[in-house]
Amino acid sequence: MDNTIITSVKNPRIKKVLELQQKSSERRKMGCFVVEGKREILHGLHAGFTIDTLYVCSPLIQKDDSDGSWEEIVHATTSDHVVEVSPEVYDKMAYRGGTEGLLAVFNVKNIALDDLKLPDNPLIVVLESVEKPGNLGAVLRSADAAAVDAVMVCDPLTDLYNPNLIRSSIGAIFTVPCVACTSQNCIDFLKRHSIQILTAQLQDSKPYYDTDMTKATAIIMGTESTGLTQIWREAADAHVRIPMQGQLDSLNVSVSAAILIFEAVRQRMA
Repeated sequence: MDNTIITSVKNPRIKKVLELQQKSSERRKMGCFVVEGKREILHGLHAGFTIDTLYVCSPLIQKDDSDGSWEEIVHATTSDHVVEVSPEVYDKMAYRGGTEGLLAVFNVKNIALDDLKLPDNPLIVVLESVEKPGNLGAVLRSADAAAVDAVMVCDPLTDLYNPNLIRSSIGAIFTVPCVACTSQNCIDFLKRHSIQILTAQLQDSKPYYDTDMTKATAIIMGTESTGLTQIWREAADAHVRIPMQGQLDSLNVSVSAAILIFEAVRQRMA
């Protein structure tokens, strides 16, 4: 590690990090994205992502390394790519507080549909045109908790390496195989692998608990404002809904996804 400590936010390295945090166009152009915190960085490394640059703020580093995780992160980064920064610079770089003085710039590793290694009876979640990174991050957390085999984000309106998504997923973007693709390509993939398509919608649907999810299944969720587009409604093998007892007719997409995901888990464990 270079012994020089970066103390200015005008340093070109720091400007690069800030651009990666703020602009999806820069993330695409540079092929990099930012991850904060020891836990999230470790998840990225274990998922096969590589670190371009590791930024360290020693005064903020938690000294306890009884699990060896700090050492693992440093060893995964070549010494000339470990950069020390001052607390003031780190505070400017970090998207959130409490990230233990560690911030990594990772190289992008895009996964294609055909790269997925699915079991014989997969459970998949598909999100069409998701807008809010926080919602996608929450869905990924539920997917991780339920050991979902893949999450497919179709025609996304946010990129998979948005810092809000990484933060809200607490690293689940790395623990669950996640693919961005078009709706048509996703439909073709599901049909080719004989995976039933269950669309969550109010029209022409039956309660989710009356639908068999024990076989290979993809649960398809649309946006809260407009729902699913016609291409998915026509491709569906069945339509499911969550019965509403109150006056409102919809739930947050991440809540709805969690309900359907864990119903599939319940059925498969019965």
